[in-house]
Amino acid sequence: MKAMREATMDTGRPPRVLVVDDSALMRKLVSEILHDAGVEVVATARDGLDGLEKLLALEPDAVTLDLEMPRMGGIEFLREAMRRRPTPIVVLSSLTDASAAATIECLELGAFECLHKPSGAISVDIARIGAAIVRTVQAAARTDRSRLRAGRPEARGRRAASPPPATAAPRPLGAGDAILAIASSTGGPAALQQVVPLLPADLPAAVVVVQHLPVGFTKSLAASLDRNSALAVTEAAPGEALRTGAVLVAPAGQHTVFDARGYARMTDDPPIHGVRPAADVTLLSLAERFGRRVVAVVLTGMGKDGAAGAKAVRAAGGHVIAQDEATSVVYGMPKAAFDNGAANAVLPLDKIAAAADRAVRERAAAPVARAS
Repeated sequence: MKAMREATMDTGRPPRVLVVDDSALMRKLVSEILHDAGVEVVATARDGLDGLEKLLALEPDAVTLDLEMPRMGGIEFLREAMRRRPTPIVVLSSLTDASAAATIECLELGAFECLHKPSGAISVDIARIGAAIVRTVQAAARTDRSRLRAGRPEARGRRAASPPPATAAPRPLGAGDAILAIASSTGGPAALQQVVPLLPADLPAAVVVVQHLPVGFTKSLAASLDRNSALAVTEAAPGEALRTGAVLVAPAGQHTVFDARGYARMTDDPPIHGVRPAADVTLLSLAERFGRRVVAVVLTGMGKDGAAGAKAVRAAGGHVIAQDEATSVVYGMPKAAFDNGAANAVLPLDKIAAAADRAVRERAAAPVARAS
């Protein structure tokens, strides 16, 4: 009864979920995990085409989605679902180069979240992530579907076909350059496509992105952002330096901090707020090292990661921008930054890149806070 109460939505009924996977075993195991937690599995589907028919007929609150399926794969299903009936979709992905890239594309198209199957496409040990599946599906089922539309990068295809021309190569971080740090989680990959590609090539700042993703997926995120951006985007590596005109994406599975010269260090310290990398760790490091030269942006996401770090940035004289509720897929992280007084500005997603550019230019000549 406790599990049933925990799974019950604000409407007083359990969440209704559609499970889409081409493996009969995976459909059975995922359905059992959800059922045992009090979630109603309204149907299962053997591929994307079957899933789309059942999505339109049954109108579930959320969907769990495999990627590699016959007739219609996960990407095609998600694209059609978002066009015809936007629904929170939780991607269950195996970790291969192809599936990681496909997962990132799904997230950019509007998928709610992705979870990593522990042992490949057929994970008989899927129960190892059972608690995460239940927690994520419950959160997805409570999401306002109108926000899925608000967070979608409608112009992404046009930008990918004709990215802004680069006007300057990345260069070493100078004493007069700023640092732009962006924190995001659920809904973040889509939101990032509406921020990072809109930053100009002459941005007088180094950029750091901390996005919550399973281990092995941040490299694909960096590659996707790089294809659409004037700035060079790469996954950060130990010892790599912040560079003006370049974006570093913190790798999943470790925390990322920076020393006073701007060199990255990855740590295996315990997760913060249940996540690693945690934006709070990175933002606290940047605030300590670079003071008012830091501009922090807190985008959509569950939980409160980034709020404490953003508050430290503002206390050091930096500038903090939080995404507004209307355009956030999940108004958790930006709300926490607003509630603790960290945010200088609360803006819709389509205004954030320009506001960050202005804030960076205002701080680009600020002196270093202190070195250590």
